[in-house]
Amino acid sequence: MKPVDSSPDDYIASQEPDIQEVLNEIHTRIKKALPRQDCCMWEGIFWGGSEQRIIGYGNYTYLRSDKTQVEWFIIGLTRQKNYFSVYVNAVDDGQYLTERYGPRLGKVKTGKSSITFRHLADVNLDVLSEMVEHAGKIMISDSHS
Repeated sequence: MKPVDSSPDDYIASQEPDIQEVLNEIHTRIKKALPRQDCCMWEGIFWGGSEQRIIGYGNYTYLRSDKTQVEWFIIGLTRQKNYFSVYVNAVDDGQYLTERYGPRLGKVKTGKSSITFRHLADVNLDVLSEMVEHAGKIMISDSHS
């Protein structure tokens, strides 16, 4: 995956109205939690080999196991076929933030760095905002150390 020139706002506007509503709410909350971080569209082959379009917020660079330096987003947001996904690429004290915050997030599924849900009402939005802000503090301070 890589950043592309297409606009997150255009991506959101291209969705059905009920999907736009959810994406707009989450998008607004992420931008508020990461006020000094840019957002842009990322497109390409994602984990598991599927073609994806993801709004990425903030960025950082890390070294993969093959010693390749990779640029990546701190937070990602997208609509999958049947659900919404928020990716949180942050670890604190050896624990992924999605695992730490998962029990408080509501009726969601969590993976190592992902949260999926079907309806906005399923997510505790205040906890989601808290987690995104926490991720920004960790990743932004780590990237400038």
